Amino acid sequence: MTDRHKDRPWLMRTYAGHSTAEASNELYRRNLAKGQTGLSVAFDLPTQTGYDPDHPLARGEVGRVGVPVSHLGDMRRLFQDIPLERTNTSMTINATAMWLLALYQAVAEEQGADIAALLGTTQNDIVKEYLSRGTYVFPPAPSLRLTTDTIIYTVNHMPRWNPINICSYHLQEAGATPVQEIAYAMSTATAVLDAVFASGRIPEERRGDVVGRISFFVNAGVRFIEEMCKMRAFSRIWDTLTRERYGVEDARQRRFRYGVQVNSLGLTEAQPENNVQRIVLEMLAVTLSKDARARAVQLPAWNEALGLPRPWDQQWSLRIQQVLAHESDLLEYEDIFEGSRVVEDKVVALVTESLAEIGRIQEMGGALAAVESGYLKSRLVSSHADHRARIESGEDRIVGVNCYESTEPNPLTADLDTAIMTVDPADEARVVAALHTWRDERDEARATEALAALKRAAAGTADLMPPTLECARAGVTTGEWSWALRDVFGEFRAPTGVGGAPVTVGAEAGTPLAAVREKVARTADELRSGRLRLLVGKPGLDGHSNGAEQIAVRARDAGFEVVYQGIRLTPEQIVGAALAEDVHCVGLSILSGSHAALVPDVLARLREAGAGDIPVIVGGIIPNGDAEELRAAGVAAVFTPKDFGITEIVGRIVDEIRKANKLDPLEVHA
Repeated sequence: MTDRHKDRPWLMRTYAGHSTAEASNELYRRNLAKGQTGLSVAFDLPTQTGYDPDHPLARGEVGRVGVPVSHLGDMRRLFQDIPLERTNTSMTINATAMWLLALYQAVAEEQGADIAALLGTTQNDIVKEYLSRGTYVFPPAPSLRLTTDTIIYTVNHMPRWNPINICSYHLQEAGATPVQEIAYAMSTATAVLDAVFASGRIPEERRGDVVGRISFFVNAGVRFIEEMCKMRAFSRIWDTLTRERYGVEDARQRRFRYGVQVNSLGLTEAQPENNVQRIVLEMLAVTLSKDARARAVQLPAWNEALGLPRPWDQQWSLRIQQVLAHESDLLEYEDIFEGSRVVEDKVVALVTESLAEIGRIQEMGGALAAVESGYLKSRLVSSHADHRARIESGEDRIVGVNCYESTEPNPLTADLDTAIMTVDPADEARVVAALHTWRDERDEARATEALAALKRAAAGTADLMPPTLECARAGVTTGEWSWALRDVFGEFRAPTGVGGAPVTVGAEAGTPLAAVREKVARTADELRSGRLRLLVGKPGLDGHSNGAEQIAVRARDAGFEVVYQGIRLTPEQIVGAALAEDVHCVGLSILSGSHAALVPDVLARLREAGAGDIPVIVGGIIPNGDAEELRAAGVAAVFTPKDFGITEIVGRIVDEIRKANKLDPLEVHA
């Protein structure tokens, strides 16, 4: 048998973290033992948005979608017995990226590691947070300053570290077309590099060192030929941009380096076994083409639309990667698409259209200006509305959702309570108690002085990384670091994009939307209320606002007056808005798992205010058992990913309003 040369496989990761630092550490060590070649840390929402676990907004969110890291002790426990000098660690963290990197470095120092040898990535892309995922904290300008200081620090002190992962992943989930995904990511990269070089702290001859450490994190959907062409277009534009705009001559430094997680929100709750083949097809988009192959891949699990995957589910996804890399002959060949006319034509079209959109953004003043004006967000909301409308009409077919819906009983989900992992609610109390112990036992004088020094640096123009490192070593907490900067920089509320979204669904006579409009109008007349008013609320720290935005847009098109104030609201604020606006229904959207704590709080506050007759509906990733408990607590209706018909959902909202107001059912079917 002849020797066959095989390229080195990509880094294989599993996006993981939950409950506590100790539980996540155990999970990481098991995953590494199974052949995973890199770590990908999922932090919980309080950590991502700069709150300590005992903050009111953190209630119900601690340890839900990732691991809580509140201080150096948590980071120490998270990586116990994992040698950081020999580990490639990706950290999905943005607004608080500098802080988490400082904690990581402090732990590495305690392990005796050479800081210059550390390998890994901090995502650190705040622009996409304003557009899609919602874990921003500070306004754009100071956020860019934090990003810039982190990049300059790592280039000088951690030369093997990727200080930023320009992230288009969540843009696709928020509705971005391939052209928008490319254009918005490249515009973000340009804004970041321009800021780094404008600082005057990088010599001209070292520009290539900076460009060479910029990495990207992308999404791959099921249209895998188009997605593969997208990656080739990305690579082509990046090569040209870095050579022409920044004068980088070394082709290795201009290489488009990217990691990928394939589409999670495209996975279905209906017939979830079909998600396995979706995941495989999406992975092929970023591995088949050698000239545009991902450097790192992490795959979601088949049951993510149902709830939190178990370790076995994550193992299954890791094994998908291992089978492709080690059993197939994929890594034995040069680029198999080289010379394809079909591929080249598609790539050229994507490049041309993306450059045109990049030009429009540059004319507005760049990515940050396009964020602040609301242009980028409104374009994403519109694109997402178009996509949802195509699914509802059947133009875009989703197997098991809007076609081929008949199915045999599924043994994988026969017992839904054991088909997903659950987080013990008592973990939150344990984490909070440990935080209080940490604060009691630290050197308070050192922590206080470290925070004062950080605020002095933030108020001026000094590099923020040195005082952040001192805060990490001094035992400062995540919330304290963030609040010190909030005091100086202020906070930010991103545009929602709802007001500028166009009508995307026809309402001609005989259409579903026309029927719902009739129900809305007749109900408003019977209630003598002028217009029906719907409050769409996002309680807690979950920033995935795509679903809430689409409900808001469709309800508006159906004739509702919609009250939508964006993300990150307390139950108290939501109830206050419901009373002030005299709404007929409250709709709550939660994807993080905090529904069990936050929804009953909203219900209780409405009752205390004498408004318990206002129907409350809830949408999100909600297991069946939790949905039953919510309905028993007084929730009028629960919608999960299987309920893809937005017009139908809006019609159901009208039904619940009629029921709550003791009006007869309307025989008008949406």
